[in-house]
Amino acid sequence: MFPLRDDNPTLHASVATFAIIGLNVGAWTFVQGLGSHPALVRSICEFGLIPGELLQTIEAGTVIPLGSELYCLTQPRPNWLSPVTSMFMHGGWLHLILNMWFLYIFGDNVEDAMGFFRFIVFYLLCGFGAVAAQLLSDPSGAVPMVGASGAIGGVMGAYAVLYPKAPVHMLIFLGFFVTRIIVPAYFMLGYWFILQLFSAIPTIGRTTGGVAFWAHVGGFVTGIVLVFLFCNTGRLALCRNKRGSVRKIVEKIGR
Repeated sequence: MFPLRDDNPTLHASVATFAIIGLNVGAWTFVQGLGSHPALVRSICEFGLIPGELLQTIEAGTVIPLGSELYCLTQPRPNWLSPVTSMFMHGGWLHLILNMWFLYIFGDNVEDAMGFFRFIVFYLLCGFGAVAAQLLSDPSGAVPMVGASGAIGGVMGAYAVLYPKAPVHMLIFLGFFVTRIIVPAYFMLGYWFILQLFSAIPTIGRTTGGVAFWAHVGGFVTGIVLVFLFCNTGRLALCRNKRGSVRKIVEKIGR
């Protein structure tokens, strides 16, 4: 299942959402060298989050292989900025594009209900919640953690709470057969969360490469909890009223 778009109009400009997308693309371009070596490996080692290094549960000088003759070397002091910097690093083009696409689809409406500054703080806190979940699942992990997925998971959790019935257009891949369906947001986002949770459970206490599923779970849950603190009820009411008006117009045209 892949989301194409949602039928959920915004009332205000999505400045924060596009600013975050711009920062991620800028980091990929100027810090990570558009995925070229050695810039990509260096950025992952220097700005990624290594749980065992941050918590000092693995020895300094530990060699962490990333590929053929590519590796990270853990440092004697934890990088306390890595929970933030890791949110803006990515492991490849597809990793970046998918994350930014999900943020583009769901971030604008969540920002619409919070406002610029609230959304920025909310996004960062969801990222911290994602980091905390990943650290708890494997405090001695030696694989660098990078990507905006955890923070974006929080945005998706907030969207599920704020706009559970918003229509989401999905592409469904069934082997060679591809079709498009429209489902309510709670179905698509709930399915995504369950998929992350069931993928995360077998990884508890295991240092493995690939997807940081517990970060996705932690970010999503953090978003559900924090949305009640950061949501501006006045803005949310306006957004919902506008969405309801647009839906009525579309239904009249359909008739």
